[in-house]
Amino acid sequence: MRRPEQELADIKSMMERSTRFLSLSGLSGVMAGIYALIGSGMAWYWIEGAEKLGSTGILDHHELMNRLLILAFAVMILALGTAYVFSRKKSQKNAHKFWSSASKRFLSALFIPVVAGGLFSFSLIHEGYFNMIPAATLIFYGLGLINASHFTINELKNLGLTELIIGLVAAFHPEIGLYCWAVGFGMAHIVYGAMMYYKYDR
Repeated sequence: MRRPEQELADIKSMMERSTRFLSLSGLSGVMAGIYALIGSGMAWYWIEGAEKLGSTGILDHHELMNRLLILAFAVMILALGTAYVFSRKKSQKNAHKFWSSASKRFLSALFIPVVAGGLFSFSLIHEGYFNMIPAATLIFYGLGLINASHFTINELKNLGLTELIIGLVAAFHPEIGLYCWAVGFGMAHIVYGAMMYYKYDR
């Protein structure tokens, strides 16, 4: 005969699966961090590294902006694609439904602030405030993670707060914005992704 405590635990688990998106892969966070660090390194070389290293391949402003935009989209597509593939595999492994009301609420809560941040960043580009873009992307992404954490694992809220704090640092010190971007989107993703992997995915 099943004990009441076990039955309550089973009911709680069923309710959690129905209201929270639990298939988010920690390993996808690690990979997103790696992509961001590679992208940050390339951006640093194009912006200031070539001159410091004595390279003759210094870019003009128009070509630099085109390269940075293409790089940003490439990093985003790689990160999203990896998150989709890894999270779908995790949901299949755990016999969870991937596209559910919980996953839709999670994506909606995440992407409304993220899309707003992307559009705001384009307005910064249009007005020439390029040094504020790292701060804007970090802040809006952090807000998106905090918002989405209500529909998935709680660790996502801590990652969101980390991104938000780093973004505010970049806002007050735009001269180090690229380094803050590398720490926020790169190192923080790797650290939290690894923590999530060892806690939930193994």
